[in-house]
Amino acid sequence: MTRSWSKIALTEAEALAGEIYGLVARARPLPSERDDTFRLTDADGREFTFKIANPAEEPAALAFQDGALLHLEQYAAHVPVPRLVPTRRGARSFTLQTAEGGRILRLLTFLQGDLQYRTPHSAAQSRNVGRALAELGIGLQDYQGRPPVGKLMWDISHVLDLRAFIGFVGEERHPRAEAVLREVEAAAPRIAALERRQIIHNDFNPHNILMDPAAPERVTGIIDFGDMVHAPLVNDLAVALSYHLASDDWDERAGAFIQGFIAARPLSPPELELLPVLTRARLAMSIIIAEWRSAQFPENRDYILRNHASAWRGLQTISDLSADGLNRLVQKTSGA
Repeated sequence: MTRSWSKIALTEAEALAGEIYGLVARARPLPSERDDTFRLTDADGREFTFKIANPAEEPAALAFQDGALLHLEQYAAHVPVPRLVPTRRGARSFTLQTAEGGRILRLLTFLQGDLQYRTPHSAAQSRNVGRALAELGIGLQDYQGRPPVGKLMWDISHVLDLRAFIGFVGEERHPRAEAVLREVEAAAPRIAALERRQIIHNDFNPHNILMDPAAPERVTGIIDFGDMVHAPLVNDLAVALSYHLASDDWDERAGAFIQGFIAARPLSPPELELLPVLTRARLAMSIIIAEWRSAQFPENRDYILRNHASAWRGLQTISDLSADGLNRLVQKTSGA
């Protein structure tokens, strides 16, 4: 999404935090493709994330995200996610009226830690990240909120819709991306028969996971709930697994990650059987969407393609990986 709204200045963000939340704090900008986002620090050293949504953001989408955070706070308080801070009037958000439209303000607690992609990886880290995803899913399994009407492009359930954009994929990668779509189409009846479905995070990647700087194998936070969907549970695992496949030690990392997940939430045989297919689907999605979007928005090409090379390497790595192969990775890691 390109910026199509007026940027909120630091002084304005500080004034809004004081007026709406009674918070006297210093603001620093945080990177965001969709919103104006700030890190606030008050005189006592407490820190918060202040998000001012762009005018095009659907209120229902933000309410859905807020509902998930409140559900986790009530039913899975041990899962390290941000907490919503109420306004001075006790509301979960505030709508600021501007010339461009209503902009929804939300204040959340700031989680400390280093983003996972900036930390040294290890099998212990991958195992703990896998367990954290499982525990997050357990916390969300009874959340009854539903995403706004419409399809999310990043939902594996709708990967076959990307056939409309396959022509944008480069000649070297096109045959493999097309083969994945055919594989998903053949597996569609088995995917449709999966029984465990719920709200899933759907974007459990190293940019959304925080680790303890002093112990980089320990998860301290999970952020960014903007891609949540209602889908087969195993899709969440496939999304996250796709980010463990672009290193020389991918087999150890992937095995440890799955081991950590199933230690907290075992997979059914159909889920395990479909996990390689769904993981390839996610990787193919990353390639197709990135190449299509970079053609539409060449000025943002570098940002759009930031994960492209790793997705392509991951897809090559597991092009023939079966459920039996995944099982062997998990067993090998267990015995390490």
